[in-house]
Amino acid sequence: MIYRVLVVDDYEPWRRQIKSALQASPRWRVVGEAADGLDAVQKAQALRPDLILLDLGLPVLNGIEAARRILALDPDRRILFLSENHSWDVVEAALGAGGLGYVLKSDAGRDLLSAMEAVVQGQRFISRSLTGHGFDKTEPERVAREASHVAAFYSHDAALLDDYARFAEAALKAGKGLIVLSLDSRRRGLEQGLRARGIDVDHATGDGRYRWTDVADALSNLIVDDWLDEARFRNVMPAFIMEAAAASIGERPRVAAWGECAPTLWRDGKAEAAIRLEHLWDELARAYDLDIFCAYSRKDLPHDEDGHVFQEICAAHSVVHSR
Repeated sequence: MIYRVLVVDDYEPWRRQIKSALQASPRWRVVGEAADGLDAVQKAQALRPDLILLDLGLPVLNGIEAARRILALDPDRRILFLSENHSWDVVEAALGAGGLGYVLKSDAGRDLLSAMEAVVQGQRFISRSLTGHGFDKTEPERVAREASHVAAFYSHDAALLDDYARFAEAALKAGKGLIVLSLDSRRRGLEQGLRARGIDVDHATGDGRYRWTDVADALSNLIVDDWLDEARFRNVMPAFIMEAAAASIGERPRVAAWGECAPTLWRDGKAEAAIRLEHLWDELARAYDLDIFCAYSRKDLPHDEDGHVFQEICAAHSVVHSR
């Protein structure tokens, strides 16, 4: 499928750079350009693009107001903000205006195509530089509270461990049960991060709110002849979730899960099984009001991000971010 793109920025060399970058991919076709916010609103109506790449600091009408007007006229338009504004308040205002993604221009070389894929699928994407800034203060708690199924792609294990500690801390402090399906080699680092944040890991383990399972053991019960046994998944995982929910101490039973099952399958060359597993987890997230955080290490992934596997993995999640 070819997606039609409207590029909105008042700096012509930047528009030219974006057009040049998109010409290298057969998935994207630039159908129009605009240099101010009012022109963007008019061209969004006239051209009906699949995706709008929208700057914030536009003349006549700023990007946030332009987004509001575009979506008021056509709520189905997909908007990805491209800006150099690092303020998390501005990011939240842009997303609050209806944008599905926010990428720093300085991150465009590594994040833009991934963000575009996520946004046209209706998923949220936030620039990796911002996930290392605003995510620290705000995003883990918001993700744990609102989003049911999050995918995060990491270039470095240190960032993965750091985000895990934030996600787990928010979940345990909220009284949720926490399930971890991860590599056994990560356990020491993960739990050190939790203890550094004041979490009594031993107590949480003892009362059943913190449950660790090595991902290899989990997959050995779910994979038969190199394929996912869906009947086993549906028999085993709901009971596991209900046990963790029973141990939660919040106002209502709730569970958060950090997992590397599908990422491990993808790393091992079982891409289709990974996709199917993500869809099954998504079904559980909706059925059991479950918060799921899936951690993908970029260095382990053999597949190109323009490929269908990456696109389908992103599409199976409600939020996608990169760091």
